[in-house]
Amino acid sequence: MERKSLHKKLILGIQHVLAMFGATVLVPALTGLDTSITLFCAGTGTLLFHLITKKKVPVFLGSSFAFMVGIMAVIGNSRIGDPDFLPKLAAVKGGLIVAGLVYAVFALLIKFVGYEKINKLLPPIVTGPIIIVIGLRLSSVAINNAFFLTTETGEQVFSFKAVLVTVVVLATCICISVFAKGIYNLMPILFAIIAGYLVCIPLGLVDITPVRQAEWFSFMDENIMKQLLLMPKFELDAILAIAPIALVTLIEHVGDITTNSAVVGQNFMVDPGVHRTLLGDGLATSWAGLLGGPANTTYSENTGVLAVTKNYDPAVIRVAAWIAVLLGIIGKFGGFVNSIPAPVTGGISIVLYGMISSVGVRILVKSQLNFGNSRNLMIAAIIFVLGIGCDSIPITDTVSISGLALAAFAGIFLALVLPVGKDNILEKEETN
Repeated sequence: MERKSLHKKLILGIQHVLAMFGATVLVPALTGLDTSITLFCAGTGTLLFHLITKKKVPVFLGSSFAFMVGIMAVIGNSRIGDPDFLPKLAAVKGGLIVAGLVYAVFALLIKFVGYEKINKLLPPIVTGPIIIVIGLRLSSVAINNAFFLTTETGEQVFSFKAVLVTVVVLATCICISVFAKGIYNLMPILFAIIAGYLVCIPLGLVDITPVRQAEWFSFMDENIMKQLLLMPKFELDAILAIAPIALVTLIEHVGDITTNSAVVGQNFMVDPGVHRTLLGDGLATSWAGLLGGPANTTYSENTGVLAVTKNYDPAVIRVAAWIAVLLGIIGKFGGFVNSIPAPVTGGISIVLYGMISSVGVRILVKSQLNFGNSRNLMIAAIIFVLGIGCDSIPITDTVSISGLALAAFAGIFLALVLPVGKDNILEKEETN
């Protein structure tokens, strides 16, 4: 592989940071977690991933949107500074640590028995609907942020200013995605946030108090240090709300590594092996959970950068990881991200949550499942209703199971016990 100068690696690394940036910082903005900790976890988690995968796989790990539904189920509307925030964050930490260990367990199973056998537990008829449910469960949050403003009394009121900002954000995101070329096509979220923020300034929706209050060095901030040093709590209800999501995201992980292999022209499923990439992703998630950041996941946005630049050097990704760490350390930067108004994040969320569900639809379409088949209809129907209609089911006075986890368990069970008919997959002539 051609050796590149530090200057060239830095320029290429910045492109990867720009590609992952919008989505990575949006997760803490929506869940109430800290932006600086999130960026620090993304950077250090990526470096940990590269260490475990023998520095061979050019992958960047950023914040996972799939885990947002679990995090928000535990943390609710609580935010930094609220009296109940730290106890809820401690429970989130425990849930994310366990979720990362789920990856590790599957990595060991794949190492010893092979991926094909494990994959039977999570067929497309389960993973597709579950991913659709993840996006739709979050859709109401997006609408509330996009069209409503919160008053000083905490009441949410419909606002035409918020609608205007949301329209600008959506229009920018759509236009960049559809019409922009090259590297700019990979940054619709970043451009949409910038456009929305600029529109919010004359409308009086920007509060720069978080920037003023932020320390220049993040780890000098008392609130951030409290979150970093907070011991995790392994509460069963939080674990049941968060950890089962790993059963779906590990399949997404395999898809991302497969795509990355195709772009680069090397079979990373074999060398260093999907068991190593899963282990790296899982330990990075547990590490993020320990520090108080959101779960990490492989970013297809950065695989897109690889395809555009035709540069597949994993060292460039590690440069991007160090840049993310540096951004996480700069406290004023985190304060700026926290000052982004709700209508901006709401407008972005409409797109992103919808895209999550669209990925689920893509899985179903790509697998060519026949929905004239009663087995497929029953599994999908039960997952949809349990996952969307059920918030949580109390098991005891202190323990409950989320609707998403219940839907996942039900889907896996039905897929295992119901017989697969000959018409499970569409015939070729039906797909034409």
